[in-house]
Amino acid sequence: MDVLAFEHHLTSPQGHRRELAGAVTAEVGGFQCCDRIRFSLAVDGDRVTDAAFDAKGCGAATAAGSAAVSLVRGRPILEAGRLGTREIAEELGGLSAPKLHAAELASDALARALGEAVRSRAELQKRSGGRTLVAMSGGVDSAVAALLSSRARETVAVTLELWSDPENDGERSCCSASAVAQARKLAHSMDLPHFTIDLRKEFEAGVVGPFIAGYGAGETPNPCVGCNGHVRLDAMLDLARRLGCEALATGHYARVLDEPDGPLLRAASDPAKDQTYMLAALSPQSLARMRFPLGELTKPRVREIAADAGLSVAHKLDSQDLCFLAGTDRPRFLARHGGLGDRPGDVVDSHGQLLAGHSGQHRFTVGQRRGIGVTGGEPLYVLDKDANTNRVVVGPRSALSTTRVHVRAARLHRPGARVDLVKLRYRSKPLRARLADALPAGRHRRLSIDLAEPASAVAPGQLACLMDGDLIVGWGTIDRR
Repeated sequence: MDVLAFEHHLTSPQGHRRELAGAVTAEVGGFQCCDRIRFSLAVDGDRVTDAAFDAKGCGAATAAGSAAVSLVRGRPILEAGRLGTREIAEELGGLSAPKLHAAELASDALARALGEAVRSRAELQKRSGGRTLVAMSGGVDSAVAALLSSRARETVAVTLELWSDPENDGERSCCSASAVAQARKLAHSMDLPHFTIDLRKEFEAGVVGPFIAGYGAGETPNPCVGCNGHVRLDAMLDLARRLGCEALATGHYARVLDEPDGPLLRAASDPAKDQTYMLAALSPQSLARMRFPLGELTKPRVREIAADAGLSVAHKLDSQDLCFLAGTDRPRFLARHGGLGDRPGDVVDSHGQLLAGHSGQHRFTVGQRRGIGVTGGEPLYVLDKDANTNRVVVGPRSALSTTRVHVRAARLHRPGARVDLVKLRYRSKPLRARLADALPAGRHRRLSIDLAEPASAVAPGQLACLMDGDLIVGWGTIDRR
């Protein structure tokens, strides 16, 4: 450790407690000794023009904040995105293990301020060879997407912090603060500029809020569809524009087919990993700027590529689909964040005969068999839920079957005559189907889908993914019968 370098930043801290006009500020803390760093950045065009900080806690935090200011001030934005814990520690002459947390804290504060500054102030020009923004979650899929993208053109990485909850399991969630830090470290190990975007407010309003409201209304919502279609990817596409990137690449297993009338989502080459259901709500304008490097690959091949490249996440477990539920369960989450606690109600059969009691209709979903609380006789399944009366209707499995599905708030990217398949749940197989009416492309308040064979457990609130072969030509939300 170079003591003189450390002492210089400790006794003559750069930008300490300065006020920057028009700057963006971020504050982080709570590491080993409860230190806090407040970091401010001023950005103009493609460059960081100035920086300042304030620190509370041990002297190492002050020295690390000063080092971060020295490193980032005057840097081009893409160079600033490469700064992390290692660079800050080196600026301080190296840090002992007990003091390394200060560099981690300063790195996190810098990353958050830089991300917000880029999101609101930056304007980078496109480059002749092309530039791609890649979404990195800290998992193997997004890491390989970044690796493949970087082999073809200049690549910049971004990670979104979407949710913060002490009950979450950071290792299984792709949207927590710990996941962001892991993704940043991974991107820097690949020599990629990395930006952190705090989208927690937008995520709560646009994803978690509707999720809670859906269960409160007696439906089974799919928050991932709205997250990809209206919140998460939109924010990253806007960031791509500011960073002069022509496209946004993700680690989703999906493909795109360009048609004369515009691009369409196409199912991934590996049906077992296909994620087009979760991406179905993407607008054609957004889809035109999307790239899916894993669309032709299988998961084993992706892990093999990661291992060959020496990526630390080659064998990392996949994150949980509903990232904000990692480490908790749905009833507890709905009670803590939505006020949907115990609300005693009746379990009845299709004739209204009382069979048992329950503690809230929001604890059930259509098609559920376990945990109904009725024993004896033939197995019973949840057929329907009524949020107004708090009743849960159960019956035999045969009563779940239907050959017609009603959909609301539908969007057709092509004429309805092209629809020959529909996917009614993420993990389900597409079913042969056609629209009940001849409808043109565009938005439709309601439409009905006729199935060639009965479907079971069609849950209101889920997405109906309308397909023409392996192409996604429309979508809508499943409505009540």
